Amino acid sequence: MSVSDIYQSMDYGPAPESAAEAMAWLDAHKRKFGHFIGGDFTKPAKTFASRNPATCEDLAQISQASQKDVEAAVKAARAAQPAWAKSGAKRARVLYALARALQKHSRLFAVLETLDNGKPIREARDIDVPLAQRHFYYHAGMAQLMASELPDAAPLGVCGQVIPWNFPLLMLAWKLAPALAMGNTVVLKPAEYTSLTALLFAEICAEAGVPKGVVNIITGDGAVGEMVVAADVDKVAFTGSTAVGRRIRAATAGSGKALTLELGGKSPYIVFDDADIDSAVEGLVDAIWFNQGQVCCAGSRLLVHEGIADRFYAKLRRRMEGLRIGDPLDKCIDVGAIVDPSQLAQITRLVEENQAGEMFQAGQVPETGCFYPPTLITGLHPADTLMQEEIFGPVLVATTFRTPAEAVQVANNTSYGLAASVWTENINLALDMAPKLAAGIVWVNGTNMMDAAAGFGGVRESGFGREGGWEGLAAYTRPKTKPKMQKPVAAFTGTGAPTDPIDRTAKLYIGGKQARPDAGYSRNIYGKKGQLLGQASLANRKDLRNAVEAAQKAASWSKTTGALRAQILYYMAENLAARGDEFAKRINDLTGTTTGKAEVEASLDALFTYAAWADKYDGQVHGVPIRGVALAMKEPLGTIGMICSDAQPLLGLIAPMAAAIGMGNRTVIHASQTYPLAATDLIQVLETSDIPAGVVNILTGDRADVAQHMGAHMDIDAVWSFADEATSTTVEAASAGNLKRTWVNHGAVPDWSDSHALLSHATEVKNIWVPYGE
Repeated sequence: MSVSDIYQSMDYGPAPESAAEAMAWLDAHKRKFGHFIGGDFTKPAKTFASRNPATCEDLAQISQASQKDVEAAVKAARAAQPAWAKSGAKRARVLYALARALQKHSRLFAVLETLDNGKPIREARDIDVPLAQRHFYYHAGMAQLMASELPDAAPLGVCGQVIPWNFPLLMLAWKLAPALAMGNTVVLKPAEYTSLTALLFAEICAEAGVPKGVVNIITGDGAVGEMVVAADVDKVAFTGSTAVGRRIRAATAGSGKALTLELGGKSPYIVFDDADIDSAVEGLVDAIWFNQGQVCCAGSRLLVHEGIADRFYAKLRRRMEGLRIGDPLDKCIDVGAIVDPSQLAQITRLVEENQAGEMFQAGQVPETGCFYPPTLITGLHPADTLMQEEIFGPVLVATTFRTPAEAVQVANNTSYGLAASVWTENINLALDMAPKLAAGIVWVNGTNMMDAAAGFGGVRESGFGREGGWEGLAAYTRPKTKPKMQKPVAAFTGTGAPTDPIDRTAKLYIGGKQARPDAGYSRNIYGKKGQLLGQASLANRKDLRNAVEAAQKAASWSKTTGALRAQILYYMAENLAARGDEFAKRINDLTGTTTGKAEVEASLDALFTYAAWADKYDGQVHGVPIRGVALAMKEPLGTIGMICSDAQPLLGLIAPMAAAIGMGNRTVIHASQTYPLAATDLIQVLETSDIPAGVVNILTGDRADVAQHMGAHMDIDAVWSFADEATSTTVEAASAGNLKRTWVNHGAVPDWSDSHALLSHATEVKNIWVPYGE
């Protein structure tokens, strides 16, 4: 083709990237790799092939880890952790050196990533590798600042990390950098299909001065991941499918291991009729065909304003026809290869078995290799399978909407909640939409904007926890002080007559009203001397259901201002103070101690504290490297189920309740099992304090009758358990159903003075990216 022909056609010619250096590196290792344990590579043992998905050719043989390998890696990490944790300044220098080493070998990492994963070299070179470098630079600073800015935080210990195949190097950086910065050591398992850049990273650890045992990398299939989860580690961090996330949540229940899950998504891409259509179309290329659509936060559900739908689809199809598919090492290629034949088969099956709407496919697919054409399916119903299930491939599904309210409804009509994009020239509309979307991250007039300074993570079945930013560090730290364990509190027994001749039946409190228990049973509550103090209702799962329904009806509480919530908490404090002597006497009678007055004072202090915080617990504006801002907004979780401890029956209810409702949550609270009358007396305070019906619901009885159901309830967004260790285990195991957030004490004594812990657990960080400029 002549130069004049090229000017006429404007076709791109081939621009291949050389793989010679990457192949030389593989050859230097004889194309066989062992594990990286204790600072050294082991000899290759039982191996499997790592293949180039674009050519189906073997690249290298990777070792399949055994149980002994996993145990050796954990042992090495455990031995190295105390010394590594001593100095944040020293850790900062090592992390900085890792970032520099990644820069020094950037092209080798990029080419190896493309060979192993199938993504276009432009993406590996210009996005994955630079972002990985950025994470190590950023977290080097976090290590330097830990002593001064997080003085009460300590590392967890040894972290087990399991990463996916779609962003092998970047996911490694997301997991390793914050863990190492906070003084933890790591056992990391890369994906079976894509282990090579992790092994190259292991090699540069020695170059950067990483002490032996601080970073350990073991390879293998999903069975090895299960071994890591079950190993003697203090934290598990997993990125992958929701199905596997559920299994990990169930497997770690009751173990005391910290857990972060970054799971699947079905992210909406919302285009309003006033949007810059050409920019929105170009954004879609990045949203769904970036990395062949193998992105957990891919904008895979297109929602278009009905009036512009036909025009938008026409422009999109025309743009799709220009996408270039082929050899990922060609710098002119837009869409590379699917990671593995099994994944290609999964994409094909989902599309073929759920034919609906109108399908359009573009591009010339190579005859060899794992390729799938960019696909658009329009005219779908929001409930169609392809609109609900994560396809994890280059398939975009679309529907329309008429109003902003309908757009929110359709966008949230999924079990996932990872990301969302909103396209409109009306910034007021965009910022009105963002808080309403069930997503951990919202991009305005953009997509796939990420940075180490801004946390990334989801809600609902997209998992919990954040990676990146200040909020991401909490997952890798614990308080320096070790908590004391609770002692079991046995209920007093007796046969005495009531001390009050007027029988006050202690009912449940549901939807702003006192309610009799569904089962119709109650229990006698005795004092230390055997005197009958009253009777408490025994709640069952139906009472829990009614309480959750009442909380759902009170959803408008989350939209109220912090100032209003503060005033109501102050009013509650006034009403409690007016009856302080009565509550103090009740606590003394229930517990057989003389601590009642002090507990009432502490409860009043908690109400005033969270009233003070209600309009002051602000978010942040993250310093991300774009012309724009990333707003870290602290939002309520929704409905929080609480199981109270038996110690301090009044304070143990008021402190978590005040923190939760002060941040805009609704609560379903199971009061102290042994001393429930302190909670039922509080009902009268609630009834006179202007708290809307359903914001606070109180159940009494045996916690074993509600803990399982509270953990499993699909309309409860989080569960806090401050009771015994068995209840913590029950709640964590049951929560795997909808992967709700849990905060459990594993039988430890709660620290009600730690207001920041309560506030952080009562909120969810949503990062809203707002670029600006013409």
